[in-house]
Amino acid sequence: MSSSKLYPPIVFGVFGTFDPRLDGAGPQDRERSNFIVKMTAAMIADHVKMPDGNPVNVFEPKTLVGGERDADIVAGMFKGAGVQVLVCVSDTWAYPGKTAIALANHFPNDMPLLLLCGNSAPKPGVVFDHACSGAFAQMGRKAYLIVGTWDDVGQKPVMTVETASELISWCYGMLPKAGWKGKRLLFHGAHSMEMETAMAHVIATRNQFGVHISMNDMTEVSDRLTKREYSDSELYNLRRWMDRMLGKRIQIRNVEDEGKFQQELAMYLITRNLMNEVNAIGGGFMSQLSWGSDKRILPRPVADAMESLHNSTFDHNGPKTPRPYATESDAQGGLTMLLQFWISGGMPPLFADFRKVWEANDLADVAASLKVVLSDDGWAKRGIVDYDNSGSASFNWAGKPGMTAEECTAKVSMPLADEFYFPGGGNSVTFMTPGDIDMLTGRLWYVQSKDRWALTWDDAVTCELPAPLANKLASLSSPGWPHTWVMFKNFELALVKHISPANHWHAVWNTDRRRLMYAMDALGIQDLHASKFPAYTPGHDIPPTLLSLIK
Repeated sequence: MSSSKLYPPIVFGVFGTFDPRLDGAGPQDRERSNFIVKMTAAMIADHVKMPDGNPVNVFEPKTLVGGERDADIVAGMFKGAGVQVLVCVSDTWAYPGKTAIALANHFPNDMPLLLLCGNSAPKPGVVFDHACSGAFAQMGRKAYLIVGTWDDVGQKPVMTVETASELISWCYGMLPKAGWKGKRLLFHGAHSMEMETAMAHVIATRNQFGVHISMNDMTEVSDRLTKREYSDSELYNLRRWMDRMLGKRIQIRNVEDEGKFQQELAMYLITRNLMNEVNAIGGGFMSQLSWGSDKRILPRPVADAMESLHNSTFDHNGPKTPRPYATESDAQGGLTMLLQFWISGGMPPLFADFRKVWEANDLADVAASLKVVLSDDGWAKRGIVDYDNSGSASFNWAGKPGMTAEECTAKVSMPLADEFYFPGGGNSVTFMTPGDIDMLTGRLWYVQSKDRWALTWDDAVTCELPAPLANKLASLSSPGWPHTWVMFKNFELALVKHISPANHWHAVWNTDRRRLMYAMDALGIQDLHASKFPAYTPGHDIPPTLLSLIK
């Protein structure tokens, strides 16, 4: 299935407002306003991408909106073009009720709307936007305002880099709001291991985000696996590709191991096909306990390779768009990954256990036992968290942004799964993420009693530990799983270990935090960034309860 069917480009309608009284002085003011509209439209078209990497669509009418008649004409054009996001660009004064408000009234109140202007004195569009923003607020309609900068004079003003960056961040932040309605996720199994934090709140998710969660029984995958409802030739090609990429780093002892590993790969083909059948943009798989851990029934192989492949930007068919895929059928985790994935323009998502908080003194003790000398700054001073992946992360996270499939998989090994926890067998995925990758990390969560979604998050960076220390820390948790060593930039570990909203956290590479902040605001998600938490001193303060954080 082509990704364009899953991600039809969102349509941005960019229009300009104008004071028609200026026409008496000549055409130059109208020409300048038209140029600024064109400049804004081009900026969005050139820099804002859907998750599959294709550009969004931008519709730019030739008519400036100076009065009600213009507003009706442009609104009709927008409806014909299927506009989903409104961007109003002003360089001069205009009358709010006759222009932007008249046009916006043709569309639903929850359609994203931006007022963009330069901070210009000669023809004060900023005065119009302040009046317009206040009017929309009194109406109860959310309108975002960006007072940017471009040249005050001249027919071809240039938007500053800072203004363009804010505009692009806003556009990315609106993609989930505009694009999620009617989309679906496909999860197999119930909420795993009775973890309420993984529960699919189907109605609340649909009401808040427009996303439908389909919950299928795992017997559908099991039956298709038994009946071999996949292409044998494609499975052969996938197995050969895994050999080319990993070779002897795939641990296979005998024919039985090979059979289980091939079943694991077949699960990827089966779940991919099932998602294709319903146009799902992501999903998840329960695995524990019923699939691979319960000895009272016939345990099946682990889902690790399947999950890694779904979350990666490549497979045996070449480059592809990831589909965020949650271990243990963690629906709230899947939504977190989906949000990060959309605002990043399709970066591969990370699924991980929030496994072990290593505060600075803990690290120093382990390092001393290994005779490893640590620096007195950076991660050694702040401490780290071991993101020890509960199932399996994207293969991309074995490398750095921009690395090829060959470069990433060269750092991946696939040992046999832990037979105590996973008697169904199969192969795990293991690697250590390189250091110095900036990331946004967090967890979306829901409180039913308050019908409120929140996102606990922080800016963070991956860390490269000395090999002896990294291997020792990995051995103290699950050495056969991926490890990403994470240093938070704002959260103090003494606090964050008490207020994690779930056992799973998620991350995405190199993404402007403003995109996430805009998206949370548009979607009605409470922003629980690290900076919003109370001061906490161990032994002096008590940590807040999770419920007390929800407003």
